[in-house]
Amino acid sequence: MRTVKSRKNWLLFFAAILLSLSVFAKGPAALGSVAVVELPIEAQKTLVQIKQGGPFTYPKDGVVFGNYEKILPRQTRGYYHEYTVKTPGARNRGARRIIAGGEAKTSGEYYYTDDHYASFRRIKE
Repeated sequence: MRTVKSRKNWLLFFAAILLSLSVFAKGPAALGSVAVVELPIEAQKTLVQIKQGGPFTYPKDGVVFGNYEKILPRQTRGYYHEYTVKTPGARNRGARRIIAGGEAKTSGEYYYTDDHYASFRRIKE
């Protein structure tokens, strides 16, 4: 009985290691991409606002994005900033964002998420 339990523990341990490795592997290489014309119209409008420096609809637009999920390429704190993409029918900010890297107006480094930071796609211009 003890060996069955021991094997089960080892299998659980091994599965946990594989899962953690898959999380680490989901770095910058795992990012997909999306063309501007494929974005929802609200995201296209937000991108224009970012490049114009505003005005922005939501008070939190332009705040530092911490990249705590570590999906975007690693940068120093303050490199990324987030902007809300309006979600029709949402009573709050919704889950859609554009993250800008570097100097938001001119960097050309923009990422889109429609699932509140669970995944990102690099915006191709």
